[in-house]
Amino acid sequence: MGAMRPTCSCTRRSALAVLAAAGAAIATKAKAAPAEHREFIAAAFRMKDEAVRAGDQAYGAVVVKGGRIIGFGPSRVVLKKDWTAHAEREAMREAQARLGRSDLSGCILYSSSRPCFECQRAAAAANIDRMIFGSEATDAGKPRKS
Repeated sequence: MGAMRPTCSCTRRSALAVLAAAGAAIATKAKAAPAEHREFIAAAFRMKDEAVRAGDQAYGAVVVKGGRIIGFGPSRVVLKKDWTAHAEREAMREAQARLGRSDLSGCILYSSSRPCFECQRAAAAANIDRMIFGSEATDAGKPRKS
């Protein structure tokens, strides 16, 4: 007697279709920012667009406290001729000015891209609670000084 071959009720084409659909669902979910962050990530990207329109680098950030934006930051490195005028620092400076203090405890920094090391250090020094970046709203957690 010959060897028995296992039978499968699905066809190769339907199996591939299922795999493709699953892959598309995963990809769509990975790209979508969590609902709680969408508004603020969008604001950071608007700051990025503002920076580009002004002739500066393509970076933007906002600082949020209690569900309200308290600091807006388009990159101003080129315009100010100041290497510290990154979008994240500009947003933190505005938030600090509005609050009348340097401590930004209870605030979240949203950025169009991952903040550089120096901006992370500045966020840690300001006591920012969390950093969220990119179109996928990646949570980088609490910024660290080192």
